[in-house]
Amino acid sequence: MAQIQESSSPGRGGKRRSKKMQAHLDMTPMVDLAFLLLTFFMLTTTFQKLNRMQLQMPIPGGESPVKGENALTVVLGKNDKIHYYFGYPGDDPEVITTDFSAHGIRKVLTSGRVQQNEKLVVLLKASEHARYKNLVDILDEVNITATKRYALADLQPNEKEFLTTHIGG
Repeated sequence: MAQIQESSSPGRGGKRRSKKMQAHLDMTPMVDLAFLLLTFFMLTTTFQKLNRMQLQMPIPGGESPVKGENALTVVLGKNDKIHYYFGYPGDDPEVITTDFSAHGIRKVLTSGRVQQNEKLVVLLKASEHARYKNLVDILDEVNITATKRYALADLQPNEKEFLTTHIGG
């Protein structure tokens, strides 16, 4: 552990000097203790748990049980663009194009029209031009805005025609 070494040197002119004591501290036990504590805390710590989102898929081939006034359809398009409309294509709604910025889809999801309608369901649909990153980004936006009711759905052929006529491809 610690050792004290005494050294005395004869002084000049026959004068006797006091003994100097030098302390030598052995750090090995302290390092061992530090590594034992580090190992203990690493093994007993719970690491971050995976966050999962609850996602319910609609019934395959079935009609949507959501009424038109309670549906917000979000379609992911090419070049990171988002097209959305309230209702269904048969109602001939206005198609609005936005992006993933804070003033884009997040503003739509936090708007009064969306937040005040408790029965509103956000239908997320990806076109063949959308990237996987866009789908992850829209799920993040839905999670950030605390949207309670949303679902992933396939883009139907009549919706593709509707979007082609309203946004031009």
